[in-house]
Amino acid sequence: MFAFDEFGTLGIRPTQGSCWAKQGQAQPSAGDLPSHPGRHLLPRLLRRRRRPAVGRQLAPQGPASSLAALKSIRAARPDGAPIYIILDNLSAHTGAVIRRWAKKNKVELCFTSTYASWANPIEAHFGPLRQFTLANSHHRSHPVQTQALDRYLRWRNTNARHRDILAAQRKERAHIHSEKGIRWGGSSASSNSLIRQGLQI
Repeated sequence: MFAFDEFGTLGIRPTQGSCWAKQGQAQPSAGDLPSHPGRHLLPRLLRRRRRPAVGRQLAPQGPASSLAALKSIRAARPDGAPIYIILDNLSAHTGAVIRRWAKKNKVELCFTSTYASWANPIEAHFGPLRQFTLANSHHRSHPVQTQALDRYLRWRNTNARHRDILAAQRKERAHIHSEKGIRWGGSSASSNSLIRQGLQI
């Protein structure tokens, strides 16, 4: 079982936030850095019983990139056994070319419902990825940014049960569940808290 999704656009610019970082280094302003075209991070999650492993691919978003990522997932099981991939129903994932390839290569595409991308288990891993590689960063180029991503993923896959990773995942899951409530006609956790306080008053 695999999970797959795109992770925003990785632009080269100073990014605010808190993270592990060296002290005493000044943060440059956006005007200090050259402009670079953004790229999309296409993470994939291998669901194992104890330690799910996260991989990545950097490419422009689109059907060709999605198909290339799915092929790399298929290559993770060279024995040809059937695999299942959880992904949202973005148009780049649902094209006829991808469906034909999946049918030919024993790949079952498990699409989440519309406006229910939170059901994809890889979503909870975006929070730690953002915190440990992008928050408070000022990568000078895409290669430098890619090196930071690779360092984090190697460390994360070796330390999948690290307390900081688990804490970041819990925080991201809480954020996802809050969004889920809003999208399905509910209210966010913060709104519910304010309502409860108002009732108490």
